[in-house]
Amino acid sequence: MPGGRLTQQDRQQIAVGLADGLAYAEIARRLDRPTSTITREVMRNGGPTGYRADLAHRATEHRARRRRQPAPRGAEASPQPYGRDPEAVREFEETLTTVFMASGTPKMMARVMACLYTNDAGCLTASELARHLEVSPASVSKAVAFLEEQGLVRRERDDRRRERYIVDDDVWHQAMVASAQSLVQITETARQGVTVLGQDTPAAARLEAAARYLDFVGESMLRAAEQARDVLHTRDRG
Repeated sequence: MPGGRLTQQDRQQIAVGLADGLAYAEIARRLDRPTSTITREVMRNGGPTGYRADLAHRATEHRARRRRQPAPRGAEASPQPYGRDPEAVREFEETLTTVFMASGTPKMMARVMACLYTNDAGCLTASELARHLEVSPASVSKAVAFLEEQGLVRRERDDRRRERYIVDDDVWHQAMVASAQSLVQITETARQGVTVLGQDTPAAARLEAAARYLDFVGESMLRAAEQARDVLHTRDRG
């Protein structure tokens, strides 16, 4: 039924839709579901190329059984601050993870990002992340290294010399700058290809057109990022 939990038949229709190359929005329309429900379902269960209806259904039932099982003695869930509903927070964290994955972020990295963003302090240690996500510290370390390269997370040591991983107001600015700089590298390489392939050749013309486009987009991204930071930081200070 619309709005209820996905059934096995729903999942079979999702698998058929993916095989037919349908967009998530179209699959959602046919099932009378929100697009976010379909996106979350697919990304949580193997992605568009690895989704299998029967495996997805069994995995969902397994997760439901785990949630219904009583917690071991001494392992009660931490109370949520500000009177938040723990189940709603968990669901939102999963949704945010799915959105990050849909934008191209690998699953473990997306889970770390979502965990940091839904934590009021905006920073956690490797052991805290590992405990919350129920993964190994090595998995957390690998994810953080990837996110650092993208400029999405930074690390610093606290007064106990522990490394803490942080997302703050400047993270997205740094990520936008890094993305624009990567476009500059592609642009420069494309223009090298123009010289190698010859100015008046079809391949060179294609590379030059790409370079002009990426040059424009990269410069626009940098200007927009700087303007956004100036405007928003000024507003926050005011």
